Amino acid sequence: MFSLKTRLWRHAIIPSRYYYSSITAKRQESYEGGGEAKRKAQHDKGKLTARERLDLLLDTGSFREYDAFVEHDCTNFGMDSKKIAGDGIVTGHGTIHGRRVFVYSYDFTVFGGSLSRTNANKIVKVMDQAITVGAPIIGLQDSGGARIQEGVSSLTGYADIFQKNVLASGVVPQISLIMGPCAGGAVYSPALTDFVFMVKDTSHMFVTGPDVVKAVTNEQVSQEVLGGAKTHTVKSGVAHHAFVNDMEALQRVRDLMDYLPLSNRENAPKRLFDDPVDRQDEALNTIIPSNSNTAYDMHEVIQRIVDRHSFYEMAPEYAPNILIGFSRLAGETVGIVANQPLISSGALDMDASVKAARFIRFCDAFNIPLVSFVDVPGFLPGTAQEHGGIIRHGAKLLYAYCEATVPKLTVITRKAYGGAYIVMNSKQLRSDYNVAWPTAEIAVMGAKGAVEIIFRNKSGKDALEAEYKEKFTTPLAAARQGYLDDIIEPRTTRARLIEQLDLLKTKSLQNPWKKHGTGPL
Repeated sequence: MFSLKTRLWRHAIIPSRYYYSSITAKRQESYEGGGEAKRKAQHDKGKLTARERLDLLLDTGSFREYDAFVEHDCTNFGMDSKKIAGDGIVTGHGTIHGRRVFVYSYDFTVFGGSLSRTNANKIVKVMDQAITVGAPIIGLQDSGGARIQEGVSSLTGYADIFQKNVLASGVVPQISLIMGPCAGGAVYSPALTDFVFMVKDTSHMFVTGPDVVKAVTNEQVSQEVLGGAKTHTVKSGVAHHAFVNDMEALQRVRDLMDYLPLSNRENAPKRLFDDPVDRQDEALNTIIPSNSNTAYDMHEVIQRIVDRHSFYEMAPEYAPNILIGFSRLAGETVGIVANQPLISSGALDMDASVKAARFIRFCDAFNIPLVSFVDVPGFLPGTAQEHGGIIRHGAKLLYAYCEATVPKLTVITRKAYGGAYIVMNSKQLRSDYNVAWPTAEIAVMGAKGAVEIIFRNKSGKDALEAEYKEKFTTPLAAARQGYLDDIIEPRTTRARLIEQLDLLKTKSLQNPWKKHGTGPL
């Protein structure tokens, strides 16, 4: 015969054990997603599952999940009998290299990764927390779009996510990995984030898929051509990188995070480096060809100046006539913007202007100093550029440089002609440190073109060209008027830049108060 105390204890513990078992079963249901067959189908396509991706992205054991037991509440089209714990999206937070990030990962094995109202609530919750505590947001996208059975409710879920994307913009870094098919509303959230990565062959992005395109326009097009990784990294510029598989994409995001601050209230992490601050690279003294019309690779210039093996290039295949990316000088993150003479002689066009402008605005929003390497003969001429809006697009780059208040440094390696000279962070755009190499040519235009205009009907133009170069295009002419801070020996560039960045750590510059600017979008 048990005592009253014992009987009460037994009655208390039995329900506890029952509920614990029930909770464990529900959690296991969430882990299993759409089941073994669908997970196998995901693997057969060369794709990882939602949780496998998070395991690779985050530091081991650091993930803390939110809302693992949430289920949809839709009763349309038999959905009331099709409920899975977690409802097809995994959300929470973890660390990358020991630093906090918030994450959400679509589970394509559950209803094709379609977005439900409850999915949207889960995403908005982690975005709100990320903004509150000041930590990046990383979204792993593998979604067919809005859940059709929920009608307008799923669409309003997208609207809530878009609103949070905009509110988080410039507050915390936002990164999207497209790791499967993303259509309709599923593509607009990534488009609002700072960086978009894709996976070759298995990821696609389009507003309307091939079937809709055929029905409306009678045009037959494959998923890959319409919205594959090559399309968006080479032609549209929507994506910044495309990687071979899920594993490489996740690792490269981990690498990128090492350059970025957690929020706009913090500085980017400083890393240990073994590259001497005063290292002088003799090859820089001869890297510029003696013939000003001969191309060279600006990658080599950058890599000989920054900390060794630290240049992380963004959007390398889109508008390759300009280079952008993150690097380090003395262990500190900097944003690099550089003309590429190997492509179109480094001339600025519509795509290059937009590509660089957006990157500059990101760096400025997150307090990352900007270093510009200039070799630009001007804006690309032609009716295609003029009719396409080169004036408006070029103004975006100008606006970005003018608005930026972070430390801004400029090195003119060779040509800096016309309006492009001004746009590429000239001294008058509040640039802090502008230097030129002795090989620099700074003028309204090249000597040949200038002489053709000024002395159209005169003979002996070779001598006139030589005279024009000596009087107007040498860096000394600009330095005499205070438009350059110095003319430096190329091999000393690294030490000079690091010295100036150290000096500018206490820079404080405020733009006039405004709600926001009205730049040329």
